[in-house]
Amino acid sequence: MPEHQSFEVLTSRELDVLHHVADGGRNAEIATRLGIKEETVKAHVRTILTKLDARSRAHAVAIAIKRGLIPGITLDR
Repeated sequence: MPEHQSFEVLTSRELDVLHHVADGGRNAEIATRLGIKEETVKAHVRTILTKLDARSRAHAVAIAIKRGLIPGITLDR
């Protein structure tokens, strides 16, 4: 989609968080899995939403899948 052609690169930690979001993880669960504070996860999610110009966590996951940022998952059209 044209509105998503130009985008900022996600850091490896942001990608880690996004993968857990895609798996349905809640902030507290993601924090535990990654050994970081829940507030840090929330900050990463805010940054991910901004960088991907996403309206929600689900929208961020959809954008990431379209861009191939989450391997093994595709959207059928």
